[in-house]
Amino acid sequence: MSGNINSYESPFCTRYASEEMQYVFSADKKFTTWRKLWVALARAEMKLGLPVTEAQVKQLEEHINDVDYEMAAEREKITRHDVMAHVFTYGQACPDAAGIIHLGATSCYVGDNTDVIIMRDALKIVRRKLINVMNNLAKFADEYKSLPCLAYTHLQPAQLTTVGKRATLWLNELLMDFQDLEYRMSTLKLLGSKGTTGTQASFMELFEGDTDKIKKLEQMIAEEMGFDAVVPVSGQTYSRKVDSKVLELLSDIAQSASKFSNDMRILQSFKEMEEPREKKQIGSSAMAYKRNPMRCERITSLARYVMIDSLNPAFTAGTQWFERTLDDSANKRISVAEAFLGVDAILNIMMNVTNGIVVYPEMIRRRVMAELPFMASENIMMDAVKKGGNRQELHDRIMDYSMEAGANVKVKGLDNNLCELIEADPMFMVTKEELDAVLKPENYTGRSSQQVDEFLAECIKPILEANKDILGESFEMKN
Repeated sequence: MSGNINSYESPFCTRYASEEMQYVFSADKKFTTWRKLWVALARAEMKLGLPVTEAQVKQLEEHINDVDYEMAAEREKITRHDVMAHVFTYGQACPDAAGIIHLGATSCYVGDNTDVIIMRDALKIVRRKLINVMNNLAKFADEYKSLPCLAYTHLQPAQLTTVGKRATLWLNELLMDFQDLEYRMSTLKLLGSKGTTGTQASFMELFEGDTDKIKKLEQMIAEEMGFDAVVPVSGQTYSRKVDSKVLELLSDIAQSASKFSNDMRILQSFKEMEEPREKKQIGSSAMAYKRNPMRCERITSLARYVMIDSLNPAFTAGTQWFERTLDDSANKRISVAEAFLGVDAILNIMMNVTNGIVVYPEMIRRRVMAELPFMASENIMMDAVKKGGNRQELHDRIMDYSMEAGANVKVKGLDNNLCELIEADPMFMVTKEELDAVLKPENYTGRSSQQVDEFLAECIKPILEANKDILGESFEMKN
C-alpha cells in the first residue's frame, strides 16, 4: 500500500501497470516533451531565418529537464492556462530565450504533438511486451503440438485437437493484433505546427508568406521528434479519430487476451491445465485446497475494462465541432492513459502465465478417453461394413449403444462402456485388440501437429527472428 491513504489513487498505478508505462503518462514526461517541442520549434525557426539565435536554442536545451513544477502550478492559478503557465516557467529558467518560446504556436502545438509522442512511446512498450508473449506461446505450442486433447464446439466435446494446436489459436489472434499495431505505428503522424484553426496563418505572418519555409518548418520538427511526417490537414487539433484508432487496437489486444484467459480458466476447472502458482499462494481464505485462476481472472477483468474504455474516444471523435472543441480534454486524458495502463498490466500478467503454464497430460488423456469411443464409433462402423456388415443396421445399433453408454455416464455416474457394448455384439465382428488399435487419440487429431509447425515457421518465427534482441525480457507483474 502506498503512503497516500486519505484520497483516491488509481489501482492502475498501485496494483496493475508497470513503472515504465506509468512514466510515459506522467507529468514529467508530458512537460519535458513540451519543452523538447519548444526547442524543436525554435531550432527550426532559427535555421529558417527567423530572429532566433543559436544561444537561445542552446539555453532552451539546457533546461529541458529542470521543470519548476511549483512555479508552474502557482502561475496556472493566476492565468488559468496550463500552457502559458509553463511558457512563463520555462522563460524564467531561460531568460535570454523567454521572448521566442512558443513563437507562432498555439497550445495544441505542445498539447497535441505531445499526446501523439506519448502514444507512440506507449505503443513501443506494448509492442515489446506483445512480442514476448507471442514468443512464450510459440514455445508452448511447439512443445505440445502432438499432445491430443478434447476440442470443443458449443463447449461440448468435439473431435480431438492438440494442446499445441489450441495455443496457435490464441497466438493467431495476437498475430493479428501485432500486424495492426505495426500498421498503426507506421502511420502515426505529428500534428505539426498548424496554428489556431489549422490554417498556419500565424506562420504565414512570421515567414512573410513563404509557404516552402512553413512546410519545411513542420518537416524539421517532425524529424527532430522522430516522425516521418505530420498530418496533411487539421483544425486546431489532430483528428480525434487517431485516439479512437489507437484505442481500437488496444481493445483488440484486450479481446485476444480475454479469449486466452477465459479458455485457461475453463481448462483449469477441467484440471487439464493451470496458470503458474506461487508456493505459498492462497486460493481461498476458507477453502485451503482451492487453486483459483487468479491471474487469468485479472486478465479477463482488465480486458473488459479496456474494451469498454475504447468507446470513449469513439464518441469523442464523433462529437468534435468544426475546427475544435474542448469537450475532448477531460475524457481524453483519462481514457487514453487508462487503456494503455490496462493493456500494459494485461501483457505483464500474460507474460507470467504463458511462461509457466502447467499441463497435466494424464488428466487430459483421461478426459479424452472418456469421450473417444463416441468419436471412434464411425470408424468402427466402417470397419464392420468392410467385413460385410449392413451400414444402416450398424448405424442404428451404434446409436442405441451410444444412448445407453451416455446414460451410464450422465445418469449413473459410470465409465463410458460403449466399446464394451460394441465388442460384445457379434454384428460388429471386432476384437478387443482391434478396438484398442482404433482408440488411439493420435489417430483423431488430423493435421494438428503439422499445422503448428507450418504456422510457427511461416507466420511467427520471422517476427521473432526480426525482434530477437528484445526476446526473453521479464516484465513487472504487481500483486
